[in-house]
Amino acid sequence: MIPKAFHVADAVPHRVDAIEIGEAPRDGARLATLGQTITLSIEGLKDFFFADWRPELIDLLVIAAAVEYCDLSVRRPSWGWARSFDLLVAVHEDEQWSAAPVGDALEEALAFLTGDRWRLSFTKRRNAVVKVSPRRFVFDTPDKVIMPYSDGLDSRAVAALVEEREKGGLVRVRLGSKGVDSARIPRKKRRFAVVPFEVKLDKRQRVESSSRSRGFKFAVVTGIAAQLAPVDRIVVTESGQGALGPILASSGQSYPDYRVHPAFTRRIERLFEALTNKAPSYEYPRIWNTKGETLAAATALPKPPTWHDTRSCWQDSRRVSFDGARRQCGICAACMLRRMSIHRAGIDEPSSGYIWEDLGAAEMEDGAVMGFSGMSSAFRDYAFAGILHLDHLAALSGSELHWRTVRRVARETAEALGIEMAEGERKMIELLERHRAEWLDFLVSLGSRSFVARVAMVSPWH
Repeated sequence: MIPKAFHVADAVPHRVDAIEIGEAPRDGARLATLGQTITLSIEGLKDFFFADWRPELIDLLVIAAAVEYCDLSVRRPSWGWARSFDLLVAVHEDEQWSAAPVGDALEEALAFLTGDRWRLSFTKRRNAVVKVSPRRFVFDTPDKVIMPYSDGLDSRAVAALVEEREKGGLVRVRLGSKGVDSARIPRKKRRFAVVPFEVKLDKRQRVESSSRSRGFKFAVVTGIAAQLAPVDRIVVTESGQGALGPILASSGQSYPDYRVHPAFTRRIERLFEALTNKAPSYEYPRIWNTKGETLAAATALPKPPTWHDTRSCWQDSRRVSFDGARRQCGICAACMLRRMSIHRAGIDEPSSGYIWEDLGAAEMEDGAVMGFSGMSSAFRDYAFAGILHLDHLAALSGSELHWRTVRRVARETAEALGIEMAEGERKMIELLERHRAEWLDFLVSLGSRSFVARVAMVSPWH
């Protein structure tokens, strides 16, 4: 498969070898040495492989790490988007990975997700990964469903909704070093607590920030968890703006961001089917709802979640710390969507959790907490991008100019979800209408003098 954004078919591929220490790389290949550049976490493996030790799933983790190395260490070209990779990985089951159904499914999933061209080949490991002693876990109820879990609003809200519906059996797979609820769950009941591999790149080597491979990493980790639990269902927590917004209103000339879209996870299902003969099923219970509607539904539960310790901000903690405490910036696209959604859900959240406490200020600089000295042009760019992303998404509602884009994404989503095309178009139109209403209501709440409202007003659709 050649991605839509691949502009130069004969581009020279970047050759990368993810092989063991002491093995000779191919001519011209960059080394991502297993055990040095790519390391497996003993703690992570104990948390994952608590029952069966599955070499092919260990291999899949290593492949995901090698893909991450490629993605982060090669800058995207200035003339377009796509890169070309020739990746060699040392695995336990080289014949299994070299078989056409597995290799084709892997390359298609990567190409579709990243917009790059991928060719993968495999060599047999000399030294098998040493099996760790499994950690014993105590379970109260049978596992029913896997959920990728971060410290964001959607994870907290959808987990509460699923728990209420399923009456137990939810297995959280934590996508960071810790989940926000880790302290509440006894260690004996906490599986899948960390991503079980690490890619070591210093600042000089980490040259690309688009990080589309994160979607592959997290899909692989949750898919492996489903294999080992074992369960058949994986719930994706994103609401409509998160799953569909990056494709409907993509940035500049970048390739559409499919990281949490069902068209990508269907390809991951096919990969697991080819590799293990057992495919998980990814579910999207909130994809046709706004984030605000999801928060409102969770808030209305008999035992609603708390929200004060969730994070949405993209910014590094060093940039958004004030008076010895870590805050959220309050103005990036993630924070802006958070604040609009919290407003829609009627949640009372103190502004002191943000660097930009006052979005109603007439000038952006005046909205920051008094005494903040980290203001920069980058923050201004983040704020403008965040405001305009939500504004442009709102502009798609009823737009004849953008109808072809809306219809294409609606049909692509409907096909991936297995629903009728007409139903997909109807649901997409209704979602965009509700997003537009929430955005305009949020702007009104900030006042006409707000710098947010004034930036939005320069958008052509107003």
